[in-house]
Amino acid sequence: MTTLGDGNLVLIPGSKSITNRALVCAALAKFESVISNCAPGDDTEAMIDALRILGVDVDRDGDSLRVSGNFDVANTRELRVDAKLAGTTSRFLTALCSLRVGSTVIDGHEPLRRRPMSDLHSALRSLGANVAPIGADGCLPVRVSSGTKWQAKVSVHANTSSQFTSALMMIGPYLPSGLEIELGDEVVSRGYIEMTVGVMRAFGAQTDFSGNQIWVSPGEYQGSSFAVEPDASAASYPLGAVAISGGLVTIKNLSRNSLQGDVEFIDLLARMGCQVAESADGLQIRRDKADRLRGVSVNMSQISDCVPTLAVVAMFAESPTEISGVGFIRSKESDRIGDLIEELRKLGANIVETSDGMVIKPATLHSASLDTHHDHRLAMAFALIQREVSGVEVQNPDVVTKSWPKYFEILKSFYKS
Repeated sequence: MTTLGDGNLVLIPGSKSITNRALVCAALAKFESVISNCAPGDDTEAMIDALRILGVDVDRDGDSLRVSGNFDVANTRELRVDAKLAGTTSRFLTALCSLRVGSTVIDGHEPLRRRPMSDLHSALRSLGANVAPIGADGCLPVRVSSGTKWQAKVSVHANTSSQFTSALMMIGPYLPSGLEIELGDEVVSRGYIEMTVGVMRAFGAQTDFSGNQIWVSPGEYQGSSFAVEPDASAASYPLGAVAISGGLVTIKNLSRNSLQGDVEFIDLLARMGCQVAESADGLQIRRDKADRLRGVSVNMSQISDCVPTLAVVAMFAESPTEISGVGFIRSKESDRIGDLIEELRKLGANIVETSDGMVIKPATLHSASLDTHHDHRLAMAFALIQREVSGVEVQNPDVVTKSWPKYFEILKSFYKS
């Protein structure tokens, strides 16, 4: 195992995506589970609060959660859960609550009500669940409950979000004949589907994913002691900080064997001219600021959460960077193409918007006040600019509480060391 030497050792919080999947599996499991290194932040809390309303005991001890399991699908009470701003949470809860005899209303804050849900709602209906919109069709709020006859096969469009597929997969063991999912020709964020497979298997489910087919056998989850990996999407920010400003950082306990596809972001930085390695402590990156930082051309459809980070890093490269394959991120917490470009142009960035991404060309940057558009990933990416360009203000920085409440504290100490 190679090493780049000693440097900053950064402890990233647990993966938000893995934590939410583990919570759903643990809620359905036959016996109690303990999930350690759980992600902090608003999205995790939204899931915990919802599970408690649904009758699942969730007890916190530091970053560990003890989950009672035995989700009561036979309960006939009408319940209402609030996903707040959490898209993943809302989609997972919609599928989970479709197992209940009693109806459940899933709702969220106004920005979440505007995010697309129709592919998931249509798939659940075709499987036999009762799905009734309360407002606009294909959006929240929605009322769901179990149908009287479940089907075992469903086709899902997977070109806008993998979350719909993962939501369906996780209820698959509890359908009478299991579940077979056929995905459309274009599948974005395959790594998140593979992540779902890994978490489900850790809780005892039998599931396979090959090509555009997914199979889930009928059965039940078993209680488990499950450790959540560091968040690879969050790791992109300290990695990006080194790519921009130079230095050396080690992301503690994150390895290339991660369940998370976003771990591949470090390889993009290697293509741009950074040195990367894996030590006994975790993944490492080094850049001497005198070394050239090159632009790249990359389809980011499989690591789309890292688009804001790469766009910011690319502004400091000496040649153009082309990002493609991510038209679907216009419907994230923000329009992560249009809003991102709008803000970076305020700095003087030379960016051409394309139908499915952007081209970033070298330019001289200057001070500006940047709107985060209620998007935690924009806020965290914009903060990386502040060290290199004076007078840059990040508005509404508290949006980072969605996934990493201590982000700015960690970033400040990182730059000091």
